[in-house]
Amino acid sequence: MDSAGSPDYFIGIAQQAMWILALASAPILIPALVAGIILGMIQAATSINEQTLSFVPKLIVVGIALALFGGAILMLLADFTREIFARIPDMLR
Repeated sequence: MDSAGSPDYFIGIAQQAMWILALASAPILIPALVAGIILGMIQAATSINEQTLSFVPKLIVVGIALALFGGAILMLLADFTREIFARIPDMLR
């Protein structure tokens, strides 16, 4: 394992933070993306260009995704935060 003062140590922490960010945002972004594509195809097929028609269903999908995955996302972020705080003494050496 790298020493706490080396640049590789901090790069590893940054890589872990980016991975946590991807894991935390994917359960929200993927359903919103799928809903946007489906609604876009429906709007293209029906020639309805109302912006509210695409915004409200995506908002509902994001709300449902937050209700389903919000607890898991918060636990993931809390665990990562605890791990970072636990590493602070190692960083000060």
